[in-house]
Amino acid sequence: MNNDGNQMAFLRKIIIISTLGGLLFGYDTGVINGALPFMSEADQLNLNSLTQGLVASSLLLGAALGAFLGGRFSDYAGRRKNILFLSVLFFFSTVGCTFAPSVTVMIACRFLLGIAVGGASVTVPTYLAEMSPADRRGRIVTQNELMIVSGQLLAFIFNAILGTTMGDSSHVWRYMLAIASLPAILLFFGMIRLPESPRWLVSKNKNEEALNVLKKIRKMDEAESEFQGIKATFDEENHVKKATYKDLTVPWIRRIVFLGIGIAIVQQITGVNSIMYYGTQILKDAGFETKAALIGNIANGIISVLATFLGIWLLGKIGRRPMLLTGLIGTTTTLLLIGVLSSLLEGTAALPYIILTLTVTFLAFQQGAISPVTWLMLSEIFPLQVRGLGMGVTVFFLWVVNFLIGLTFPVLLDKVGLSTTFYIFFAFGIMAITFVKKCLPETRGLTLEQLEQNFRNHGKEPAKEMTKII
Repeated sequence: MNNDGNQMAFLRKIIIISTLGGLLFGYDTGVINGALPFMSEADQLNLNSLTQGLVASSLLLGAALGAFLGGRFSDYAGRRKNILFLSVLFFFSTVGCTFAPSVTVMIACRFLLGIAVGGASVTVPTYLAEMSPADRRGRIVTQNELMIVSGQLLAFIFNAILGTTMGDSSHVWRYMLAIASLPAILLFFGMIRLPESPRWLVSKNKNEEALNVLKKIRKMDEAESEFQGIKATFDEENHVKKATYKDLTVPWIRRIVFLGIGIAIVQQITGVNSIMYYGTQILKDAGFETKAALIGNIANGIISVLATFLGIWLLGKIGRRPMLLTGLIGTTTTLLLIGVLSSLLEGTAALPYIILTLTVTFLAFQQGAISPVTWLMLSEIFPLQVRGLGMGVTVFFLWVVNFLIGLTFPVLLDKVGLSTTFYIFFAFGIMAITFVKKCLPETRGLTLEQLEQNFRNHGKEPAKEMTKII
């Protein structure tokens, strides 16, 4: 194999191994969808509606903390070491959930698992963005999103298989949870063999090591050129030695953080995770029996994976901004249809099939446009010195909103019904479209260093020229 072939093979290895963190992210957030009904049985954890919400959303609260701490830790110790630590936390918290003897232990272990999920949601995209060539960064980073939805699909499939074949077993939900321990082991041993991010190495003055890493994943001339670009950018930023909250007083940095928080919130207020966490319950409320709902929910997972493939392909063809707008228009329209039809057709035999069709349509827009763009833009927009802090802060907001939706969604279903709940999400969708249209710049086709320079120059040039740049 020639040198170019070796470099591509090594880069593919980096992508496959590191995105196991995304697979774990997806499986651990999706598995609760089918496990909750079995946990709720009287001879198990004896869950009521409140404790069901706590079991589901405790992971999300932990993820908010994990996203915040993970960003800082990855700046301090390195992206690779952070992913190694997270793999260990994934494993032991999964074991804790599997053998939880009480609801208290379950909630505590789900919270710890959430810290791992949140840390992975920050660190893996950052690691991928910093290892990727500029012209392939979009497709590479969004492969983590593909692994997330693949993890959710695997969770839905295993939930359906175990729920339909072993539904009479009092411990079936424990088997559902235990499966996540295997990719955690693979992630740990895989990451041991991978290098650190060259951009992080430059930030720690390990220039020779950084250049050696680039030579393993780039052509020789590209490695030298990229190394010089990274080093030049870092030298310019030497006055921001360690990122702190005082950096948020700098207008251009504050603008980036504002945009990051907005992007994160936009992804969540579509209500996507109400379907990913409670899809089985939504289908049951629409009229399906439990086993049929478990099987029907697999369709949501399949379309998520297929749509993510499409999204990765589209990122190489069109800009982030128009893609995000198209996705939001699609999801918002679908939410309105769910609200209208669930009211008009309440109690009819056709309603469960219509709701399943609409949730599949919703996820096609969400996973094919909104989610890939979200994680890609969050990994792109922050400058080197504040990348970990910026990702941590913005993804913290993402998980907090996710937690609030996860906790309140079953309450809304119970108190105001399926139709009104989705009208609320429709209103959020209109707000999201407005934010993207008015505030979000384009980032496609620029290196991370060029993006930083554009943000620094914001407001110093005429608006027309600025539009061309970003």
